[in-house]
Amino acid sequence: MDSVRSDAPPQALKILVAGGFGAGKTTMVGAVSEISPLRTEEVLTTAGVETDDTTGVDAKTTTTVAMDFGRITITPNLVLYLFGTPGQNRFWFLWDELATGALGAVVIADTRRLADSFAAIDYFEQRGTPFVIAVNCFDSMQVYTVEQVREALDIGAHVPILLTDARDRHSVKHVLITLVEHVLVMVRAAVPAG
Repeated sequence: MDSVRSDAPPQALKILVAGGFGAGKTTMVGAVSEISPLRTEEVLTTAGVETDDTTGVDAKTTTTVAMDFGRITITPNLVLYLFGTPGQNRFWFLWDELATGALGAVVIADTRRLADSFAAIDYFEQRGTPFVIAVNCFDSMQVYTVEQVREALDIGAHVPILLTDARDRHSVKHVLITLVEHVLVMVRAAVPAG
């Protein structure tokens, strides 16, 4: 049986963090990244008033226009590279490039704007990309159970749904570890028994 050499470079895995506008993607990447995260945020302007629906996130003043990027070392042999997708429809053309080579995805759901999660869920289901749902629990959030969210999103029982706080490093790490475990289960189920 081969073992991993201690001088071998760590395995790098690409994870997408997706969801609707203002759901907490940038916050999640920043909360867990061990490096200063790359952010492509710009100030919301009056030019976007007609295209950017801020209902429910009225206090939001910036938006991601390309991506967020962060890194977290899970073990000495496993490093996750996090790519936060832009949430607005007008930037969705970037998703295909960002999704290339991704192991899986976290879809952040904001219960104030739950319908905004459907586009990301549909995208990953159509691509066959494993994903988990992270319900962002923050101060002003109306509380729903996991089963209520599952029913509202019409998500099968095989997809993990977690209540999380995108600002909390420990909570975000739990989401990422759950995603990696979910991917492993799916890979093992797809491999025929020898």
